[in-house]
Amino acid sequence: MNANEPQFWMMISSIVIAVCFIVMAIVLITIAVIVRRVVNTVTRLEKRFDPLIEKVNAMSVQGKEISMHFNEISANLSTATRHLAESTELIKEEVAELKMLVGETAVTAKDKVAMVSQTIDRTHDQVVDTTEFVQRKIVEPAREVAAIMAGVKKALEVLFAPAPKPLDRAYLEDELFIG
Repeated sequence: MNANEPQFWMMISSIVIAVCFIVMAIVLITIAVIVRRVVNTVTRLEKRFDPLIEKVNAMSVQGKEISMHFNEISANLSTATRHLAESTELIKEEVAELKMLVGETAVTAKDKVAMVSQTIDRTHDQVVDTTEFVQRKIVEPAREVAAIMAGVKKALEVLFAPAPKPLDRAYLEDELFIG
């Protein structure tokens, strides 16, 4: 082909356009991969932040409850406005005591649950041991005694059974044959 012919330049421009489309496709694929990675990262971060958001919400609920208690206390105490510094100190101490009480209650409840679990395990082991003991010491000997008693009963039945009736006549062979 000749460089002066329009077909030559059309072919060159088509090749350049094709190369540009390939480069654009590669760039778009790269952008899509990067966006997917970013979305995955954001999703993982969102999953990590969900528990934190729940804790913050729980803390805000506790804060609302504490503020309700503060309002009740301030309504009941007419002199609280004159001694704001003293009342806030008392409230801080109350909150600390409540936190300590809740912590102690949680520890006590945890200990009690562990104690109940141990008691249940111990009781289960004792029931299993008792069942095995009863099986070994009562049920198996009782079976043997029952078998011996059945043998004794049969022996007594045979011993005290009435004597068979004597045959008072003789039978011929034809009379004994059935059929």
